[in-house]
Amino acid sequence: MRTSIATVSLSGSLTEKLTAAARAGFDGVEIFENDLLASPLLPEEIRARTADLGLSIDLYQPMRDIEAVPQEEFARNLRRARHKFELMGRLGADTVLVCSSVSPLAVDDDALAAGQLRQLADLAQDFGIRVAYEALAWGRHVSTYDHAWRIVEAADHPSLGTCLDSFHILARGSDPKGIEDIPGEKIFFLQLADAPLMAMDVLQWSRHYRCFPGQGGFDIAGLLGHVVRAGYQGPLSLEVFNDVFRQAEAGPTAVDARRSLLVLQEETGLATPPAPVVPTGVAFAELVTPDVVPVSAVLGALGFTRTARHRSKPVDLWQQGEARVLVNTGPAARRDGTALAAIGLESPDPAAAARRAESLLAPVLPRRRALEDAPLDAVAAPDGTELFFCASNELAAPGRPEHPTWTSDFEPVEHGPDPRRVARIDHLALTQPWHQFDEAALFHHSVLGLSAQESVDVADPYGLHRSRAVTNSDGTVRIALSVGPAPSDDGARAQHIAFATDDVVTAARCFRDASGRILRMPANYYDDLAARFEFTDAELATYRELGILYDRDTDGEFRHCYTETVGRVFFELVQRDGGYRGYGAQNAPVRLAAQHAVRPGR
Repeated sequence: MRTSIATVSLSGSLTEKLTAAARAGFDGVEIFENDLLASPLLPEEIRARTADLGLSIDLYQPMRDIEAVPQEEFARNLRRARHKFELMGRLGADTVLVCSSVSPLAVDDDALAAGQLRQLADLAQDFGIRVAYEALAWGRHVSTYDHAWRIVEAADHPSLGTCLDSFHILARGSDPKGIEDIPGEKIFFLQLADAPLMAMDVLQWSRHYRCFPGQGGFDIAGLLGHVVRAGYQGPLSLEVFNDVFRQAEAGPTAVDARRSLLVLQEETGLATPPAPVVPTGVAFAELVTPDVVPVSAVLGALGFTRTARHRSKPVDLWQQGEARVLVNTGPAARRDGTALAAIGLESPDPAAAARRAESLLAPVLPRRRALEDAPLDAVAAPDGTELFFCASNELAAPGRPEHPTWTSDFEPVEHGPDPRRVARIDHLALTQPWHQFDEAALFHHSVLGLSAQESVDVADPYGLHRSRAVTNSDGTVRIALSVGPAPSDDGARAQHIAFATDDVVTAARCFRDASGRILRMPANYYDDLAARFEFTDAELATYRELGILYDRDTDGEFRHCYTETVGRVFFELVQRDGGYRGYGAQNAPVRLAAQHAVRPGR
């Protein structure tokens, strides 16, 4: 189906919004009246600009407080409408959105509302315009889609239909099944928006917290299914009021928006992009650094050994058990220290995974490689992290030259024995730019096929962190996405790599004895731990000594500790016992406070 987006969903000037929508691949736009009024371009120039970009103008909006008003007021409304219809002719738009009235002058009289809307449709017909009547969730007398449809049906005019808005329908808890009773040709327009489930005033909820489909808690796919079964043939259009989107760059937001519609169409059977290929493990985590010494010292203290060197690039492979870390000192290294730049994901079909990613608008990364280097497909996540699709161990087995392994690009170097205190990478934690948290969750779910868990709020001494984990079914791939308390934190976004161990006490003690710097936790934490759980004095003393944190749920136990930060990266040692699948969120405020305490300048 055709896709469209309301200009109010994007930031910037009208021309910037139009350009962003076109580049993201939208077919059309809804022109929001405020965007037109603020534009220096005449309606004819806007019409030409959209045509040059390959966009249609699918809707002009909104007209407010039209119906069910005293006759004198309605006469003024018709005068206003005539001016708007003339403007729409110059603009090249043939459908106008009319919202149910919130005016204190409006009366609760469906017959009057139907009669006045019929007169409005008569006038619109003279200009070749259709009127799409929408029930606002906070409308004075009309606040549900079925009520709006009854008025449209009673008016019985060919130029009058209804506009369905997923937010207005689902925010009120209306049953969308009744949409199937509306003739498809009378659904003039469909606006889609998701939202987190919140208990608040519906107007404020709508004006500030809408998001793209798949980023909130509404069943948008279910609603769309009802609309399609009703016979609707128009565009799928996004109308999203969101404070973050209004401040973020329009281009990436438009891409995120269109990706959400591609995924929505897949969920409802309207499109069939390449199927998701869920990664089966973490092949490697890649750090870039301008100075290899500090991070090498930390890795060495953790028990990692430098096992290989890339044959043509300044990249070392550090390994312990099945955990592999690449340390890159190439030109991409940042001056502000070590950073997590890339993740290698083991895939049962790397080429298919790359096709899936590209079909959902993930930026494909060009890769400079020598002739003998293994070909690796890579895309960029919203935060810029490079994601490489690597052949799984089974595919990359000897005798399978069609699936070359990335490790063949490395030449072994002399190294000591593997102490095997670390078994594998347990999870990776990526702090997102403040305006890309929801985009990142949708990206990792839709592009990579990972399941998104519930969002968690974590207290920080200087604000509130949001965190949301995405994982595959057996937990061999876990990525924790988080966002800091304020946009100013973007420049100091810390990432971390968590390593799984069967014995966190031994691993932490060996790290400390090798001159590793463990992040110290306040004594108050352990006093509280003793009150909440029963530990022996010796066990609790060990945890104090080694900065080990503890958590427990109904499925198992979790013990973990952290290194101090190197550049913009720190490491975590985690021991999972039983079926514990969390990340120690209960302990995050203490860890964040401890990190602030040792941050330079504090």
